Amino acid sequence: MQVADLTAESPMGVILETLPGARRAIFARYHLGGCQSCAFSNEETLAELCARSEIPVDEVLAHLLASHVHDSAMWMEPATAKAEISSLRLIDLRTREEHEAVVIPGSEFFTQELQQKLFAGDSNTRILLYDHSGKNVLDQVAWFRGHGFNQTYGLLGGIDAWSREIDPSIQRYRIEMD
Repeated sequence: MQVADLTAESPMGVILETLPGARRAIFARYHLGGCQSCAFSNEETLAELCARSEIPVDEVLAHLLASHVHDSAMWMEPATAKAEISSLRLIDLRTREEHEAVVIPGSEFFTQELQQKLFAGDSNTRILLYDHSGKNVLDQVAWFRGHGFNQTYGLLGGIDAWSREIDPSIQRYRIEMD
């Protein structure tokens, strides 16, 4: 689905898939979706969520769309990352097992030690964070930027997009949850 196609009748699952930062945006402003008492299901529409929360749906939709525009500035397309790779510090946010199995060459696994080194260094360092699919990286980008590292970006589509679009020699994989 396209961003322009989202309406009050869109299910929350579709909104979360279309706007990767939607969960963070809706929780930050309206405290919805962060705990059991304010949770929502993927099948619930935005209108239904807003009605039971007594929040104007047009206001929430406008906030989600504005947040998406803001979030879009934190993404870096794989092709752009490839072109600028020599000026980027690549940091892998996935699990150690994922990092050891499949990695973008030149990237570093994010540890507490690496975090301490980064934050003791130059805050103008250009950093590219990546995860598996790009679905969870924006929260980390926002966290880095909130700590003064304003040249931090998230790889759009994660290592999976990198494998499909840039380097097919990087093995693709699927994460299965119990």
